[in-house]
Amino acid sequence: MRILVVGAGSTGGYFGGRLSQAARDVTFLVRPNRAARLRARGLEILSPLGDVTLHPGIVTADEITGPYDLVLVSVKAFALEAALADVAPAIGPDTMILPVLNGMKHMDLLATRFGAERLLGGVCKIMGRIDDEGRIVQMSPLQELTYGETDGTRSARIEALDAVMQGAGFDAHLSDHILLDMWEKWVFLASLGATTCLLRGSIGEVAAAGGKTIALAIVAESTAIAQAAGFDPRPAFLAWAQAQLTTDGSPMTSSLYRDLSQGNPVEADQIIGDLAARARAFGIPTPLLEAVGVALKLYENRRAQA
Repeated sequence: MRILVVGAGSTGGYFGGRLSQAARDVTFLVRPNRAARLRARGLEILSPLGDVTLHPGIVTADEITGPYDLVLVSVKAFALEAALADVAPAIGPDTMILPVLNGMKHMDLLATRFGAERLLGGVCKIMGRIDDEGRIVQMSPLQELTYGETDGTRSARIEALDAVMQGAGFDAHLSDHILLDMWEKWVFLASLGATTCLLRGSIGEVAAAGGKTIALAIVAESTAIAQAAGFDPRPAFLAWAQAQLTTDGSPMTSSLYRDLSQGNPVEADQIIGDLAARARAFGIPTPLLEAVGVALKLYENRRAQA
């Protein structure tokens, strides 16, 4: 199976790198500057599970010569629309598209551009970053990739994909309810991001300042939206999410908050804005999510002006 990984950041670079290390046929589609760096130094992964330097195939958009069997889309959500034109030559009639972006907005964009029949659902769980030298730094041993057909069927193509993913150096799971998995991740990411961005601190700092009730109220708002969309989060997930967001002393933050603190672009619309917009469409009041959405929009506007 020929695999094209769109992006070589902390997510795509990590999972694509592990697939390459496991002798899968992997090529990375990257921008010219990233391509030059990877060709010169290789794809470097620093991990508590073992460091590795790899030399996988690298292409830029103008170097794609034909379709791939699988396209793993791993760019930041705000960069997706720009990546659609770049990846188009790699999409053939039988290409599977596996996005591992945050939120759900990307599913509509990809289905509209390439057809819903090519689209799979995906969820990744990993804590990683790119350091100043362009290396992928895995920050904890967590490394899960979940995938499935959006209608929950066990098709021949998803079974073939699962066979490729198994034994590739990370925890791979074939799901029969991938859309629910994606909504649950969105509920958690939005709740974590909203809590840390609104209150400007880690979960432990929020808890110490008396913010547990606010964190739980944000979880409740996010959960109500998922329920209205037809994806009722499972009790075990909700218990876990509530515990994660109220743990005394927890150093946990969100990527949204880390990007905000560092002055970087943020996935505000995809993680918070789109969720709040769906709440308005359902007629569900979400004052805390709305407040976070406005704060992040102010940040984006000021960043654009600067």
